[in-house]
Amino acid sequence: MAEASHPLSISAAIPVIRIFDEQKAREFYLDYLGFSLDWTHRFEEDMPLYMQVTRDGCILHLSEHHGDATPGSTCFVPIANAMALHKELGDKRYRNLKPALDAMPWGLQITVTDPFGNRLRFCQMRNTRGIAETVVV
Repeated sequence: MAEASHPLSISAAIPVIRIFDEQKAREFYLDYLGFSLDWTHRFEEDMPLYMQVTRDGCILHLSEHHGDATPGSTCFVPIANAMALHKELGDKRYRNLKPALDAMPWGLQITVTDPFGNRLRFCQMRNTRGIAETVVV
């Protein structure tokens, strides 16, 4: 057996989120949440869309493909400043959502639900081993 030239390293997971409408997905993830579009892919013109969006260190894959993900899933996203994100989202006045800033035992959390029933929980965590700031609640 050959030895690996690099030590084992596991990176952050990239969630695949099921979407049903490209325009609604772009409005929510790009316009409202402030993600940037990295790339899109379709096997043919009339085939389902698969795309990648990013914001800072968070990468999401959005897919119209039937078997890629289950609608109504939840993604937990560690962040560094929940209060700033809460203000940013509140200032945008997205007509379908007014997220709350909740003090949870694990930190400050903002839960948003996309137009397809998927939830993203943005959380400024306590005791995170360097992932986000310490929270005083």
